[in-house]
Amino acid sequence: MQENKNMIRVRGAREHNLKDIDIDIPRDNLVVFTGVSGSGKSSLAFGTLYAEAQRRYLESVSPYARRLFNQMNVPEVDSIEGLPPAIALQQQRGGTSTRSSVGSVTTLSNLLRMLYSRAGHYPKGQSIIYAEGFSPNTPQGACPECHGLGSVFEVTEKTMVPDDSLTIRERAVASWPLAWQGQNQRDILVSMGFNVDIPWKQLPKDQRDWILFTNETPTVPVYPGYSPEETAKAIKNKKTPDYMGTFIGAKPYVLKTFSSSQSELMKKRVSQFMVSSKCPECNGKRLHKESLSVSFDGKDIAEISRLPISQLSDIFKKYAQAKGMESEQQIVTQRISKDILSRIEVMLELGLGYLSLERTTPTLSPGELQRLRLATQVYSNLFGVVYVLDEPSAGLHPADTQALLGILDRLKEAGNSIFVIEHEIEVIRHADWIVDVGPEAGEKGGYILYSGLPEGLKKIKGSLTSAFLFGKAGKTHHAERKPAGQLVITGISRHNLNNINVEFPIGVMTCVTGISGSGKSSLVSQVLVQLISDALGQKTDSVSDLPLDAPDMHINSAIRGKICSGLDHITRLVVVDQKAIGRTPRSNLSTYTGLFDHVRKRFADTPLAKKRKYDAGRFSFNVAKGRCPNCQGEGFVMVELLFLPSVYTPCPVCKGSRYNPQTLEITYKGHNIAQVLEMTVEQACNFFDEDPVIYRALDIVREVGLGYLRLGQSATELSGGEAQRIKLATELQKSQKGSSLYILDEPTTGLHPSDVERLLIQLNKLADSGNTVIVVEHDMQVIAESDWIIDIGPGAGESGGKILYSGNVGGLLKCKESKTAPFLARYLKDAKQ
Repeated sequence: MQENKNMIRVRGAREHNLKDIDIDIPRDNLVVFTGVSGSGKSSLAFGTLYAEAQRRYLESVSPYARRLFNQMNVPEVDSIEGLPPAIALQQQRGGTSTRSSVGSVTTLSNLLRMLYSRAGHYPKGQSIIYAEGFSPNTPQGACPECHGLGSVFEVTEKTMVPDDSLTIRERAVASWPLAWQGQNQRDILVSMGFNVDIPWKQLPKDQRDWILFTNETPTVPVYPGYSPEETAKAIKNKKTPDYMGTFIGAKPYVLKTFSSSQSELMKKRVSQFMVSSKCPECNGKRLHKESLSVSFDGKDIAEISRLPISQLSDIFKKYAQAKGMESEQQIVTQRISKDILSRIEVMLELGLGYLSLERTTPTLSPGELQRLRLATQVYSNLFGVVYVLDEPSAGLHPADTQALLGILDRLKEAGNSIFVIEHEIEVIRHADWIVDVGPEAGEKGGYILYSGLPEGLKKIKGSLTSAFLFGKAGKTHHAERKPAGQLVITGISRHNLNNINVEFPIGVMTCVTGISGSGKSSLVSQVLVQLISDALGQKTDSVSDLPLDAPDMHINSAIRGKICSGLDHITRLVVVDQKAIGRTPRSNLSTYTGLFDHVRKRFADTPLAKKRKYDAGRFSFNVAKGRCPNCQGEGFVMVELLFLPSVYTPCPVCKGSRYNPQTLEITYKGHNIAQVLEMTVEQACNFFDEDPVIYRALDIVREVGLGYLRLGQSATELSGGEAQRIKLATELQKSQKGSSLYILDEPTTGLHPSDVERLLIQLNKLADSGNTVIVVEHDMQVIAESDWIIDIGPGAGESGGKILYSGNVGGLLKCKESKTAPFLARYLKDAKQ
C-alpha cells in the first residue's frame, strides 16, 4: 500500500448524517464508497471531499467570476489534508434545452464544423463558410424559416377551439390560460362588445379570426362579474373600472408563451395547441441552405450528425489513416479526422456507439450523460486530479460495465485518483480500496464500518456489503406463478425496433433485458406505455421526455404497434418512473403519499385545536392561516449577495419550522407539527404505532428501504431512485384489485443489493395479487427472480432491436446470442454456493 504521505486525511466530518468521522483515503487508487442507500456515502464523497476541493479552488477565483459557478455548501468538517483538485461526474438528468446534444457535450460538433468549414466540398463559386455557419444555434447557420429548430409550428382555429359548440364564456378558446388570466381575456371581450354567450360556431368569421389571430393589443376598462348589459352601461356612464385590461389574441398568446416562458409546465400546456411539421425550407435539417450545400464524404453536416457514432468511426478511420497527404485541405482533413476518431473510440468503449451526435441531451438517461462526460474527461489527459463519480454503472449491462472499468483504470494510470460511489458488485470487486459506510441508512448510518483493501472487508460482521461481496447472493424466492393470459402486441416500430411482435405474460413478473441501447426502454417505457394508455383512455406523460421543440422529434417520434389480445385483463396502467415527485421544496414524501392529510387530521382532532376551531388546513405550510408569514411556509429565506450566488438561510422568524407560533402550540403526543415533519419514517413508525392508517402507510415506505427519509424532506433533495420508490410505496398502499399493469424502468438504480432484496419483496407482492409487473433491468438479482424474461439485442442501436429470447429464466442460459446469459449463469452459480 502507498505510504501515509500519499493519503487524504479527513478529520471530524459531520456532513448530513456523518458521525464526526476520521478517515484516511489513498490517492492514485480506485476507491469505491459503498453501503446501503442513505448510509452517508454521498455525504462523504460529494458533500465533504468534492465540496471542500471545490471550495478551495473557488477561493482562488474572483468573487465576480465565482457567482457564475453552481457552488456546493461549505462542508461540515474539521480538516482535510492532502486533497488534490477534484472533478465531479454526477448522475443528473439531461437539461431541458434541446439545443444541447451529444455533439455539444462531447465537443465533437465543434470539430465537425471546423472540418466542414476548412475541408468540406463546396459547390463551384460558393465562398467559404466559417465554422459557426454550420451551427443551427447561431444566426449565421440557422435556417431562417424555422430558426434552427427543424420544425415549424402552426396554430389553427381547430387546435385552439376543439369544441366549437361551446361559448366563449364556457372556455371555447381552450388555448387561453386557465384561472384568472383566461377570465381576464373573456371579460375584456365583454367590454369590447363581443357576444360571449352564443356558441363559438355562431360568431361571424371575421370576429372569430380577430379573437384568435389579431396582433392588436387594445386596452379597455374591465368590470369583473358584470353581465354584458351591465358592462355596456358602466362603459357608457364612464364608471371607474376595477382595472384596465390588455387583450392578447389566442394565437399570439400561444406563440409568446412557447417562445419566452421560463416555465416548462406552461410551455407544455400551450404546445398541445400547436401542430408541428417538418420545416419545408431545410427539410428538418435546421441549417441554412448554403451550409447544407457543403459536403464531406458525400454527406452534408446534418446527415453525418444523424449517423450512429459506430458508423462515424468507420468514416473517419479511412481519412485519419490515409497516406500521402499533401494539400492544405488533405492535411486539415487528416488532423481533424484523427482528433474525432480518438474521441469516438472512448465513447465506443463505453458502449455509446448507438448514439448519434444530433441526439438531444433531454432524451439521454442520467447514466448515458455521465458516461459521455466521462469520455470527454478521458480525452482531456488531466493529471493529479480526483474524479468523483456517482454510480457510473447505472443503466449499464454487466457486459458494458467491463468496458467502464477499463476506462476508470486508464484514468487512474494517467496519475489520477478515482473515487466511485457504487452498489454494483463487479465494480466493488474491482476496487483497490473500499470505504464501507453504514451500518444502516439515515440516523443509523454515517459510520465508517471499514476502510481498506477489498479482502479485509470479509471480516466485518456488521457490513451488508461484505455479505453480498463474499458469497451471499440474493435469495428472495416466491411461489411459482402461472400467467393468466398473454398481452400480444404486433408490428412494433420505434427507434431501432422494426416491425417486431412480442407477448407479455399477464399476472406475473416479466424482466426485459439486453445491453444498453438495445431497445428495452423503447419497447417498454415508450411503445407499451403509449399503446396501453391510449387503449385505456388514460393520460400519461411518461411516454417520452422529448420536449416539443426537439429537432429529432419528426425522425424518431412515430410509435407503431397494435394490441391484438390480452387487454381485457388490464384495467389500469401505472408507470413507476424516476421523475421527481415535485419540483419545489413544498412537495415532500408526506404530501405526495397522502400521509400528511392523516397527520394533519390528528392534530385538528386534539382538544386545544378543537377549542380554537383549527381545522386540518391550519396545519398545512401551504395555507396562510397556519404558516409563518415571513417565509410563507418555505422554512428558509433567500439572502442576495453581491457578486456571489444567493444563499438560503433558515427563516429568522420561525427558525425553519415553517409555521406560526399559534399553530406550533398545538401538540399531539407531546410533539408539534414541525417536530413530526422532522422525524424520519423509522421514528414516525414508532410514534404512530397505535394509529393503523398512518402506521401502515409509513411501514410500506420503510419496507421499500426509505426508513431514513424525513417526513418533511423536500422533493428537490430526493434522487430519482428514491422518488421511484416513493411512487411504488404510494401504489402499494392502495387496495390491490389484481388487474393493474405496473411498468418500472431500472428500479434498482441507486440501490444496494440488500435494498434490492426489499424491493423484490414488494414487486412480488404486486405480482402475487394478480397484477402484471414489467421491469426493464440489468440487475441479476431481479432477473433471476422474474417469472419470464424477454431479452433484446444482440447489440445496441442498429445492431439491436430484435427479440433474442422470450421464456423462463432457465431457458435464457441456452441462448448463445444473448449477452445477458453468461452473467446470469455466473450469478446463479454464485447463488448456489
